[in-house]
Amino acid sequence: MIEMRQEPARRREGFPGQRMRVLPRPLVAQALRTRPLSQLLVTDVGYFPRASTHGRTRPNGAAQHIVIVCAAGRGSCTLPSGVHQVRAGQAIAIPAGLAHQYESEANDPWTIWWMHLVGQQVPDLLAAIGATPEQPVFGVGDPARVISLLDTILRRMERDETTGSLLASAGAAWHAMSLLAADRRTIRNEQPDAVEATIEHLRANVSTRMSLPDLAGMAGLSVSHYSALFRRATGYGALEYQTRLRMGAARELLDTTERPVASVAAEVGFSDALYFSRQFRRIHGMSPTEYRSHDKG
Repeated sequence: MIEMRQEPARRREGFPGQRMRVLPRPLVAQALRTRPLSQLLVTDVGYFPRASTHGRTRPNGAAQHIVIVCAAGRGSCTLPSGVHQVRAGQAIAIPAGLAHQYESEANDPWTIWWMHLVGQQVPDLLAAIGATPEQPVFGVGDPARVISLLDTILRRMERDETTGSLLASAGAAWHAMSLLAADRRTIRNEQPDAVEATIEHLRANVSTRMSLPDLAGMAGLSVSHYSALFRRATGYGALEYQTRLRMGAARELLDTTERPVASVAAEVGFSDALYFSRQFRRIHGMSPTEYRSHDKG
């Protein structure tokens, strides 16, 4: 059980400039009987700007999974695992049925975009993000893009409640959740930010191969700790991640130029064209020449 703080001055909604849409529950039940809405459906969505008195307490949890993106200010979320602080550029994910309380900070009130989700695929999407009841707050790699998608959801649901609008909202929500998963950055401490800085360095210097000790040194971590954090952030080891970045650049050159394979290999940092071709085949299942000959688009 968690101790729910009594905040009589807190309000669920009713803030200047707010926007909000909630689907009728009979419509939710009807939509969940259809595909693909049975996989993911947005039931509630909203925008609360500078919501200084915002707070919500659900001792028995919500029927939907909740995702809140903090665009400005600060707030907190209380779960059985404890009190979790959230600030601008971070998000909260609360699974359905989990007791919770969240509220804006009075001295620096949050501005939030939020949505409630149901559907068979939502737990898997939350797992991909890495949000858990023990660690519900996570960093958002590109807040502007995620907020733009939440705005798209809200605009479609403000428009009407037709199947077309529900599908468009579900598609935008899926995109937003995918971005959150792709850019997941746990905030247990500041070390993941150092790892993210090395990842950005690799993206900006695709043709330059960096050793694992050099990358760990950049992050100020031991090789073993850095390796674990890097794999958690990307799903790959650091060297394999570099290879895949280089292969992405190679694909673009193969698609957009007539340069020989050896020239493409050199451009993306491979001095040995044969080794480049072997690595390309390992990842793509075909040689660079075969890849170039395939129709695309």
